[in-house]
Amino acid sequence: MARILVVDDQHLIRSGIVTLLRTVQGLGPVVEASDGEEAVAAARGHRPDLILMDIKMPRLSGLAAAERILALGLDPNPRIVVLTTFDDDEFVYAALRAGCSGFLLKDMPPQQLLSAVTATLSADLLVAPARVRRLVERHTVRQQQPYRADGTSVLTGREAEVLGFVAQGLANEEIAEHMNVSESTVKTHLHRVMTKLHLHSRAQAVVFAYETGIVRVGGPPGAADDA
Repeated sequence: MARILVVDDQHLIRSGIVTLLRTVQGLGPVVEASDGEEAVAAARGHRPDLILMDIKMPRLSGLAAAERILALGLDPNPRIVVLTTFDDDEFVYAALRAGCSGFLLKDMPPQQLLSAVTATLSADLLVAPARVRRLVERHTVRQQQPYRADGTSVLTGREAEVLGFVAQGLANEEIAEHMNVSESTVKTHLHRVMTKLHLHSRAQAVVFAYETGIVRVGGPPGAADDA
């Protein structure tokens, strides 16, 4: 019974999504908040499994609220999906960089929204891996900033290799084939990567890998950068 928190300062949009989700069997309580401050308090009190979070809100933005919620150290941390009214790379990139698992457009059809919610509850990444890679590469090229200190010295060689494959958009099964190990081994390595680097989502791991130069723009799919 997954618990869901819906956060949006527009009452009609918020109540519409809440009403829709409450029609689905198998979902647990659906609670709501009207701004980022309320979202942080609701996350602490209700411990949701999934948060649908608007970006632009009074008092505290959705991105700032997401960062505060992920910093609470809830166990497990909720998966946070950003709600937006338009497909804007800058907002999506900022959300993924903060540790969110993906984004949804507010005007998407109801059935598509329900399918997306179900997918997010059963997977770690809502946005298709290839799309995440393209988005991060576009942002990296546009910003043209020097790579930040990576902190990857804490990773073993195998863990760094797994992170490189994740950043190239490969699924765990594909990574296992490339490394000639079991999928459970890949999951173990990835869990250690996320823990050591304090990452909250697979999408955030992709952003981290590109921003630190672990993989480079234009690198071959499925291979960690050798530079």
